[in-house]
Amino acid sequence: MEKWPIGVFTSIDAGLGVKLEVAHELGIPTIQLHAPRPETRTPEHAKRFLDRLGELGITLTAVFGGFEGESYADIPTVKRTVGLVPPETRAERTREMKEIADFARVLGCDVVALHVGFIPHDRDEPLYRDVVKVTQEICDHCAKNNQRLHLETGQETADALLQFIQDVERENLFVNFDPANMILYGSGEPIEALRKVGRYVRSVHCKDAKWASHPGQEWGQEVPLGQGDVNVELFLRTLAELGYDGPLTIEREIPHEPERQKREIGYAATLLTELKKKILGS
Repeated sequence: MEKWPIGVFTSIDAGLGVKLEVAHELGIPTIQLHAPRPETRTPEHAKRFLDRLGELGITLTAVFGGFEGESYADIPTVKRTVGLVPPETRAERTREMKEIADFARVLGCDVVALHVGFIPHDRDEPLYRDVVKVTQEICDHCAKNNQRLHLETGQETADALLQFIQDVERENLFVNFDPANMILYGSGEPIEALRKVGRYVRSVHCKDAKWASHPGQEWGQEVPLGQGDVNVELFLRTLAELGYDGPLTIEREIPHEPERQKREIGYAATLLTELKKKILGS
């Protein structure tokens, strides 16, 4: 595969991604897939999906886990509902995440990813140790499938994420770096954070955002790529310095406005292609 192929976040029947046909229409060659609903994670559906990818000439690069009951309405709600941190849903979501990894294996995909949730800041807190333990369990399951687990950035600072990765102590644990999430959650300046965690970055989201008036207390604002505070060119130049050569996966979370979403993803693909040429010379 060429260096930095353009990608887009997609979905079949769950999540905020665009449909496969949109990726094809925009000429985007790679996708990350939000895991479909449990009832459609079957070998039959997997075969149909793989056949469709083959027809469209699209490569699957990662399968993202997501769970019933998660809400990104505001920062306190994310803390309460997202990922593997909430104790009351953890066992069921751990089981489901293993199922998602197995479904990804049927799809021939060696990368599984998720938002683990708001990891506690205090490493001595029992909840922190519980999240480390469950992440180890999922990493070990993925390792049996010859898969890597990517944690999406956003909820924690770069330093906290580094510490967590070191505490999990698994060689197949990496990072899906989303620069806009650092701004949306108020968890750190994205380029500085990227440099800190760079050695673990194996996939990225190309997304943009503007800082909130009170970062960390209220959401920042997601905006079209190139119109926010990320500095997309510097983001790509930093990826180049770090030796990153994977896909540039566009994510634009406005599924309630499909035409605008498609238009802005198309614009993002054009912008990334131009910057790629400028930076890589090809």
